Amino acid sequence: MIVPTKGVAPQRALLAVGAQIVIATERQPVTINQAWRRLLAWREANDHRAPLTFWWFALSLDLLFAMGLVELERDVLIFRARSDAP
Repeated sequence: MIVPTKGVAPQRALLAVGAQIVIATERQPVTINQAWRRLLAWREANDHRAPLTFWWFALSLDLLFAMGLVELERDVLIFRARSDAP
């Protein structure tokens, strides 16, 4: 689930989706809705055809949070560089 497995395609692994979120948002502060829409647009532009549900997106954000790479401040996602993480 976190990394690709026999049952989880590489483009759907939570780490991969988390990386896609970071790339799609360009590490700019965005709302959750903006991050979701940008991720969907990025995936379509880059031919990632595997379906992605909102709850899988939310799990990817949870993973980024657990890694100290994103925080939610006043309903805005703030991306941190790994060196800035606590």
